[in-house]
Amino acid sequence: MDTQNPSVPSRAQARLAGDKHPNRRPGAAHRTGGLQHDNTRHTSRFVVIGNHLAQHPELSLLAIGLGTHLQSLPKGAPVDIKTLAARFPEGATRIAAALRELEAHGYLRRERVRTPSGRIVTRTISCNQPAAARRSIEGVSRAPRAPRDSREPREPRAEHTPSGSSGSSGSRGPREPRGRLLPAVPRPECNVPALFQAATDLLADLRRHDSRLLLSADDTAHLAPGVAAWLERDVTPTAVRRALTADLPPEGLRRPAALLAHRLAAQLPPPAPYRARATAPPAPTRYPMRNCDGCDRGFRSPHPGALCRDCRSDLQEAA
Repeated sequence: MDTQNPSVPSRAQARLAGDKHPNRRPGAAHRTGGLQHDNTRHTSRFVVIGNHLAQHPELSLLAIGLGTHLQSLPKGAPVDIKTLAARFPEGATRIAAALRELEAHGYLRRERVRTPSGRIVTRTISCNQPAAARRSIEGVSRAPRAPRDSREPREPRAEHTPSGSSGSSGSRGPREPRGRLLPAVPRPECNVPALFQAATDLLADLRRHDSRLLLSADDTAHLAPGVAAWLERDVTPTAVRRALTADLPPEGLRRPAALLAHRLAAQLPPPAPYRARATAPPAPTRYPMRNCDGCDRGFRSPHPGALCRDCRSDLQEAA
């Protein structure tokens, strides 16, 4: 009972005044203005925006407003610079700069994807939480990979053939690796979309002439510049088709795209000879209208005071 507790206060402490509180900022007692909120709860047509975007310390006010607008749009809405410039009073230059800010801070991603029809388009993705998306990407990249099989692939065995039979008929060679690159093809000097479209149509039509020449979309895209180079040199589509389909091996084609690429490069014809443009004949000379001094008939003549044809004939007969 005689032990004293030094941590117990000796007396009850008085409450500090509001203007003397240690956590109170200086000058706050004299501040009467500031932002006030008059909020009403939303029940429809609203979007949730994080303070990390609305109060971002590095983004400009235009980028914050544009990011808020992008997050409020439905899926599939057009958000290209031309559409945004028509929607808002800011010009295309300021909108493009704001889009680059959002892209640099992770609120916007632009990806080039290929549609099922083969067309390449740009897809814009708006991200409402870049930090969470970044963590998920890093988690996938750091995930442990499945252990690879340490066993080496076995070499193909040579099949035993009877002594009387030839070895070529009974044994198979090693399979050609899939995904092997195709030979290079020539390219046209001018990048004309109509020329590439005609080349693509010609390659897609080869299967009608030979069913073995069924090409994939990737093979067609690789071979199209080579066919366009032929068409650019004044070779008709019929001649190109004949050069690609003539004298094909009868035993079958393992890689038809590689054979076509070789023919396009090896049999490329020389450029067409230069043909000067035919000069147009000179326009006939048109003389001014004049009146005949003999009969006052109107006719064209280079000389003033001349007679018409009938009057000249009368003078010759009288002479």
